[in-house]
Amino acid sequence: METSREALQRSEGNLKNNLEIYLKALNSANSGIIITDNTQPDNPIIYCNKAFETITGYHHNDIIGHNCRFLQAQDRAQPERDILKECIEKGEECRVEIRNYKKNGKLFWNELYVSPVYNDDGEVTHFIGVQNDITDRKKAEYELREEKASVERKIQMRTQELVDNQAFLSSIIHTVRESLLVLDAKFTVISANTHFLNTFKVSSEDTVGTLLFELGNHQWDIEALKELLIKILPTNNPVIDFEVEHDFPHIGKKIMLLNAYRVEFEGQYKDRILIAIEDITDKTEIDRRKDDFLSIASHELKTPLTTIKGLVQLLQRMPPNGASEKYLSTLDKVGSYVDRLNNLITELLDTSKIQSGNIELHNEPFNIDKTIKDTVESLSLATPDYKVILSGNSDAMILGDELQVSQVINNLISNAIKYSPGTEQVDVHVSRVGNFVKVSVTDYGMGISPQDKKKIFERFFRARDIQKKFPGLGIGLYISHEIIANHKGSLWVESEIGKGSTFSFTLPIMKDENGK
Repeated sequence: METSREALQRSEGNLKNNLEIYLKALNSANSGIIITDNTQPDNPIIYCNKAFETITGYHHNDIIGHNCRFLQAQDRAQPERDILKECIEKGEECRVEIRNYKKNGKLFWNELYVSPVYNDDGEVTHFIGVQNDITDRKKAEYELREEKASVERKIQMRTQELVDNQAFLSSIIHTVRESLLVLDAKFTVISANTHFLNTFKVSSEDTVGTLLFELGNHQWDIEALKELLIKILPTNNPVIDFEVEHDFPHIGKKIMLLNAYRVEFEGQYKDRILIAIEDITDKTEIDRRKDDFLSIASHELKTPLTTIKGLVQLLQRMPPNGASEKYLSTLDKVGSYVDRLNNLITELLDTSKIQSGNIELHNEPFNIDKTIKDTVESLSLATPDYKVILSGNSDAMILGDELQVSQVINNLISNAIKYSPGTEQVDVHVSRVGNFVKVSVTDYGMGISPQDKKKIFERFFRARDIQKKFPGLGIGLYISHEIIANHKGSLWVESEIGKGSTFSFTLPIMKDENGK
């Protein structure tokens, strides 16, 4: 007869097989499916299927830990967001059609179904979201409405509009001091401004009437560029900062940034594409020289600074007999400023290593909860006027460079303290979301504008109002972002002017010997 132990093992085996079948079924679905954890702060995503990644363009690592609203990017005024928020707060199911944005910034219409999951006590523990891309349907509906409303108007106005608009466009492109091309729907050049002809040393006869991809020695015949241009007319999605590096005839090797837009006049879309070409060869070379200078200068400064620091420490340990209090306090200030300068140089060296691809990871398993706790305790001792409140835990091991991860945590908390004058509290929350650890640092300070949020992780970027009030180089967040990216995680910020900011990052949890 079957023993209780054997029955339990058989039951566990059946449960595991069923779970694998369910997961395979979810990943085989054409609809995007996500699961969020309503028991955690901000209802983060803990699961997504393959279709969700395909529809949104985001990788699994970029999705886990985020709230679903990140898909709306800056398009936050949609009434459907309020509908979703209300249904989630009430634990009700709902259906909306909402504008979302892929990772590359492309708009798509999402038909979203949201359903709550209840536990045995009737509490909502999770939400399941099912989404379908209905962009084609929306586009067809829009085109049908537009066509019906504009047929008679087009018949009466088309000829005059074409004449006026073409003359207007021609006057613009010939006066702008940047290389400009106008293409028709088949990507044939119908106009090239004087700057383009002079820059590439070609004639109008060689350019106008020629397919873009056949210009010169086929320097623009790039498959990725073709795919982007093909999508401009039906979707109205521009091509932004597409980099082309080419050895051009007569002018030599150049690095160009190409931007392309669909031309629009008075609300009527025309089958024209405007291409702007910017020469960034000199700028790229200047950036390279600047990076080289920073690297060399940082290394050269490091050696004498280390010697100065050693001498200051020696004087602090062996003060002269009868040294005055002012002498000792001045020596302490010198030591403090030497440490500050040393930190700045270290950050510059880290930036240089990141830019050159030479940053090293010393990966070892470590307890992320302990690392965070130790960092918080050290900062609390250094800033006794602030309360750094740590909550949550992950009980997880991370495979990575503990020193670098600690540097990120230290930087985020230090920034939270630095940029929230007049407040007394910073919150740090740790949680496990799916196969990731999520760490969030929340301050209640000045906040970040939507414009600055787009650039906050760029090297040397500092918001204008921050530059006036707070010292710094603007590289701490850049270094933190690159460290987390090198650990296959994600770092992002949510903020509102006057209400504070929350910087969050995820790190993949180390798998055990069984791959779990």
